[in-house]
Amino acid sequence: MNSAKAIIAKPAASEVTIGLGLMFLSVLVSPIIDIFSKLAITTIPSAEITAGRFAIQAACMLPIVLWRNGLADTSWKQSLFHAIRGAIITISMISFVTTLKYMAVADAIAIFFVEPIILTILSSLFLGETIGWRRYTACAVGFFGAILIIQPSFEEVGYVALLPIVSAVCIAISAMMNRALAQHEDPWVMQFHMGLWGLFFCAVLLFLGRGSGSDVFDPVVPDATSHVWLLGVGISAAISGILGVYAYRAAPASTLGAAAIFRNRLGDDLCLAGVRRLPRRAEMDRHSHHHRLGALHHLARAPLCIQARIRYIRGCASTLNAPGQT
Repeated sequence: MNSAKAIIAKPAASEVTIGLGLMFLSVLVSPIIDIFSKLAITTIPSAEITAGRFAIQAACMLPIVLWRNGLADTSWKQSLFHAIRGAIITISMISFVTTLKYMAVADAIAIFFVEPIILTILSSLFLGETIGWRRYTACAVGFFGAILIIQPSFEEVGYVALLPIVSAVCIAISAMMNRALAQHEDPWVMQFHMGLWGLFFCAVLLFLGRGSGSDVFDPVVPDATSHVWLLGVGISAAISGILGVYAYRAAPASTLGAAAIFRNRLGDDLCLAGVRRLPRRAEMDRHSHHHRLGALHHLARAPLCIQARIRYIRGCASTLNAPGQT
């Protein structure tokens, strides 16, 4: 813990602003991962969706990594950290995507709301970041809000309602590792190696689950439409991931954890824009082209909700950068 504190210096105010801006861009993209995952989970097991995400992410990172000659400087110690990150994100995404099979995206994201408070506490304990009572209060409010969602969801779907909490814990740990590793390692290399390790772990799980009939681990052959959903998951995850790592390189994890509340509000907005009812609407459409184009039609409405939340993130940035607001 002391070594982690020694590595991470207190960033300047301008760096914090840049970090918040990058996190803002990251959370604009991250709910799209959930939406495409929701579409894919109707026909593809969650472990296979996760594997597709990692494969596409690694493929997107590879050209930049080769151009930067980033593979030459990777040590065994760094590889171990990347393997741990890959395992953590694998658990996180499989847990969350499995939840989407049984719950609405908005409800799952609302339960995932506990992630900022977990990240805030962990960054205070292990990274030595100073956390004020305002952030603790904001996170506590979010925690109690998540409990209000968990209770009826637990009665409806059982222990599946707890999977977003598992995902939130994993994401918080991964974010803390990103903050520590990004100080001295290329973010593109970090994301590439995480993609490779995540793909490896998913391949092992899919191999062991082959023929089991499990809707989580038994692989299937995706159809053409499902390939589009997998491509959407992978590309949006690659974009959101690299922006997030650069954000944690510039700003404290606890600050970005508080700003990540915007992701939960944006996720709700996307659902209110019509995405929440995509699977139901797809079943109601009589023509196959409606099934394929309906998702894109509703996703196109998302920018209207994004525009409405721009003022929110600006207010968040000004509050977190103000003196005495930590």
